[in-house]
Amino acid sequence: MSSITNLPHPGFDARVLNNQPSNIPSEYVWSDEDKPSTDIKELQVPILDISSFLSGQDNHVATSQVFRLVSEAVKLHGFFLVTNHGVQEGILARAYKCMGMFFDLPASEKQKAKRKWGEISGYADSFAGRFYSELPWKETLTFRFSAEEKLRSGTETVKDYVSKTMGDGNEEFGTVFHEYSEAMNTLSLNIIEFLGMSLGIERRYMREFYRDNDSILRLNYYPPCKQPNHTLGTGPHTDPTSLTILYQDHVGGLQALTNGIYRSCLHRAVVNKEREGMSLAFFLCPQMDKVVKPPKELLEVSGQRLYPNFTWSMFLEFTQKHYRSDKNTLQKFSDWLRSKEVIDNKLAGQS
Repeated sequence: MSSITNLPHPGFDARVLNNQPSNIPSEYVWSDEDKPSTDIKELQVPILDISSFLSGQDNHVATSQVFRLVSEAVKLHGFFLVTNHGVQEGILARAYKCMGMFFDLPASEKQKAKRKWGEISGYADSFAGRFYSELPWKETLTFRFSAEEKLRSGTETVKDYVSKTMGDGNEEFGTVFHEYSEAMNTLSLNIIEFLGMSLGIERRYMREFYRDNDSILRLNYYPPCKQPNHTLGTGPHTDPTSLTILYQDHVGGLQALTNGIYRSCLHRAVVNKEREGMSLAFFLCPQMDKVVKPPKELLEVSGQRLYPNFTWSMFLEFTQKHYRSDKNTLQKFSDWLRSKEVIDNKLAGQS
């Protein structure tokens, strides 16, 4: 099982590493199997215009065509492009601007929001505190977003987190990223409802399941690298979450709930020798203690369960403390969960 450690490290500074006369440090060099390739074919993905769906217009022929396209794409590789999604351009522009402002800050300022061991929110430089080899050439800033903010008081907002960790003078960061999270929350609920309908699930099922979601917003920054063919910004993996909405610059999950019918996109991020890259990823996740299991309509079709029941908090703990996310994450988690159940049952029998 891929290991996760809690290691002290001197910090990641791409400018310093790029100025060293020698090659980039060995801990940033990836295996030949995973190193960037130059002969990768461009992925053919459908472009989905969801304006009719969002407006509530009932065009059966158009809707059926879009359902067919998205179903084929998600069964094949799990990726599609969405247009006319209703997110205002100004929200995207402000979020992108603030993301650049944050990663341009001195290291001492960014470290004020340093991510603590086992937690979701915070700043991380190359995840060197968690792993000891094949480190990603990137920096991240992650926020926990809880849709329960609208349902009850007392839940820490994105704005609260920024104010608490970074102090005065950074109010704009908190306001903008909270606004962006709210917009992504609305969009993700629309998309997850759409995906559920394409599977033949009752229309409101997915929206109600995720209404009180406990999701994640992550800002990714990929500095230039003098040896981009030896490292990766993010290694090959499938996101251990239900749905990812990615907004990226020009530099360029859903498996358990669908009983394996829809695939999580296997992907990685490469880095550039001359230019920096940035992206915003919103990961839709269930509420922490909600039990994840396929709807009865899908069980009636397939006739068998591929994965055991689990909660999002259990899956999150597994990826944060026990296993480094990669293309085998869900299967490894299922195996771990089944073995844990066996151990728990044995202990219960001895008590």
